Amino acid sequence: MNVLRSEWTKFRSLRSTWLTAAVTVLLGVGIAAMASAGKAKAYAGEADWDPTAISLTSIIVAQLAIGVLGVLVITAEYSTGTIQPSVVAVPVRGRLLAAKAAVFSGVALLLGQVIGFASFLAGQALIADAGVPYATLGQPEALRAVVGSGLYLAAIGLLGLGLGALMRSTAGAIGVLVSATLLIRLVAQSFPASWSDWMDRYWPTAAGEKIVNVLPVPEALPPLTGFALLCGFVAAVGAIGYTVLRTRDV
Repeated sequence: MNVLRSEWTKFRSLRSTWLTAAVTVLLGVGIAAMASAGKAKAYAGEADWDPTAISLTSIIVAQLAIGVLGVLVITAEYSTGTIQPSVVAVPVRGRLLAAKAAVFSGVALLLGQVIGFASFLAGQALIADAGVPYATLGQPEALRAVVGSGLYLAAIGLLGLGLGALMRSTAGAIGVLVSATLLIRLVAQSFPASWSDWMDRYWPTAAGEKIVNVLPVPEALPPLTGFALLCGFVAAVGAIGYTVLRTRDV
């Protein structure tokens, strides 16, 4: 319990923490509003119209902000040198990393749900104002998608934390995070269709983000299966990060 209190104190005392959190929320809800308004204006009676997923496309941008927040939770201590007193105070490094992950998980889950629900409500209001079909939380699978968007963002935040423990460098961890969430998939689009389709189906972040879809996506994994794949990937990165933290000198 003392370790958790200590990590919470560290987390809330960093100005960059709250600035990044605020940027995450603003980006998420702002992008959702713009995407919803734009798509509503272009609506032409598409059979695959999924207003819920449209209002939750903000996760594509918000994931980078919350991932950076996860990175900073641990790399900030390496950059300032405070990681040394931390490991002296908590010599069991697994306990130290677990405490950081527990504190950050709570914050990331809260941020993710705020972004998810705010994006959905703002987006559906704009879609409804445009006079095109919109969604409500009471419709089948809509609530699952909204809650899932928050869970997805929390998972990406934990991915950032794991990468921070692994890389021990803010710039390096953010570079890998951007590659894992966006660049690899963009590069895959220049490959043959069979390769890019495989990446869109099985690459962890691509599979995981399908949790925001209400309508089935052709050739994609089911939403919960794709999210489970993402969670497994995040757990694997976290395990490697823990191994590096445990075996390397600070």
